Amino acid sequence: MEKINFTINIIAPKEKVWKILWEDATYQKWTAVFSEGSRAKSDWKEGSKVHFVNENDDGMYSLIDKCVENEIMNFKHLGNVKNGVELPLDETTESWNGSMEKYALVDTDNGTSLNLEMDILEDYLDYFNEKFPLALNIVKELSEN
Repeated sequence: MEKINFTINIIAPKEKVWKILWEDATYQKWTAVFSEGSRAKSDWKEGSKVHFVNENDDGMYSLIDKCVENEIMNFKHLGNVKNGVELPLDETTESWNGSMEKYALVDTDNGTSLNLEMDILEDYLDYFNEKFPLALNIVKELSEN
């Protein structure tokens, strides 16, 4: 498992960036980079599950490992979802089960620094190194407008 990190500076308060990241309408806009029709089903509370799915309700499920509103959102990825149903672990999901995806918002002199750290399998490094900067630029654009 590899770690990748991304940081983007956004000229907006962290409260606005937080809303852009996690409210349904804007979440769907920035995550469309990964899969058209992406959405998240969750109450966004620490300890709750979240289903990250496409228009067919296929995707992955995770645990909100830590949530400090307007500051930190950490996900612990657990397994796959098919047609909205959590699947049992198999050899493939066991290879990334427990991997983390961590978002941190930090005040800066002119706005917010959005920092992302993610555990990733080597096979997906190129994909996420290409897609995450595009997604974070959408977060920046939505937050600054």
